[in-house]
Amino acid sequence: MSFGKLTTPIVIKKITYTTDADGFRIPHEKTVASVHAYFEPRNSTEKWTNRAVLKEASALFRFRYIPHTTIDTSMVIDCIGERYNLISVENVRQKNMYYEAIGKLEVESDGNHEAENA
Repeated sequence: MSFGKLTTPIVIKKITYTTDADGFRIPHEKTVASVHAYFEPRNSTEKWTNRAVLKEASALFRFRYIPHTTIDTSMVIDCIGERYNLISVENVRQKNMYYEAIGKLEVESDGNHEAENA
């Protein structure tokens, strides 16, 4: 992966919850990293067809390894005004060079985003 393909700015965030006095969960966001990534939205190419096991996937992200930072499926990625819940994160070939993350588009509760049928 060359630097020329890592063109999309993303923000990786960790979501934690606390409970208020009335018992409601309150989400808290903490920015883990702001990096540039290769971003590929879901399409009908052979690459995505082979990932049929992840039918709910909406996008693929590849970005450089971040030393001393753990990226996992409890995190979200903000990218181009959209939010993606991570459903798969892999340290590519365990070489500590790149992460490959697959995310599902988060649909807002007020219905601003249409559900993807792809």
